[in-house]
Amino acid sequence: MPQFEIVTTAEREDLHDQFATAFKSSWPEFIFHDPVAHQFVSAVQERFARYDITVVSDNHVVAGGWGITLAWDQTVENLPGGYDDALVRALSQLDSSRHDTLSIMAIAVHPRYRGQGLSSLIISELRRRAESDDVPHVIAPVRPPLKSSYPLTRMVDFAQWRRGSGEHIDPWIRLHERMGAVILGPAERSMIITGSVDEWQSWTGMLFPQSGAYVVPEALDLVVFDCANDTGVYIEPNLWMRHC
Repeated sequence: MPQFEIVTTAEREDLHDQFATAFKSSWPEFIFHDPVAHQFVSAVQERFARYDITVVSDNHVVAGGWGITLAWDQTVENLPGGYDDALVRALSQLDSSRHDTLSIMAIAVHPRYRGQGLSSLIISELRRRAESDDVPHVIAPVRPPLKSSYPLTRMVDFAQWRRGSGEHIDPWIRLHERMGAVILGPAERSMIITGSVDEWQSWTGMLFPQSGAYVVPEALDLVVFDCANDTGVYIEPNLWMRHC
């Protein structure tokens, strides 16, 4: 069995390029063109370095995850609008002493190391760090990968789909639930990605010859194109879940 070491990404700057390369396959290309995430990436890495962790084995990056802290009053109504809004809220709340909630934003595992419990390891480590920092609550804007097979289904409906055993049909939601998380509700506008028709064609390898809504591989909802104005807009829904 390989030996795993958990470090902050800031502690191993020598692995930054390796981290980016290793996890490029974890998400579709268009996800990396979210303008809000791009705007705040440097500030997040600086302000929340403690919650930006990398799992290393034999000096190779095998997994990683990161989160941010923010203030939340524990009501569904007061949840951030989603991934993008959580970033904005966390970085606009300058008094971090009032931050009582960790939002786990993303986790990725190198394809060669999947199935070894590394996602659970990262979630557990982020929760442990939050607890040791007196941050009592943990939430996550979960991106259920199986939802991409049902882009016409609303997230609020998909969230209720379960097997006969009672477990959720989506493997990522299922993992969170096995670790004690509960579903709070959909984040219908978690991330908004806009690009030109050419950009979307390069991101997806598809053609979009006329205006309309398209099913795009790995997209959780339809991508809507207005060819006259040379724009394609994707509004990604996520699912808020609460660990504690």
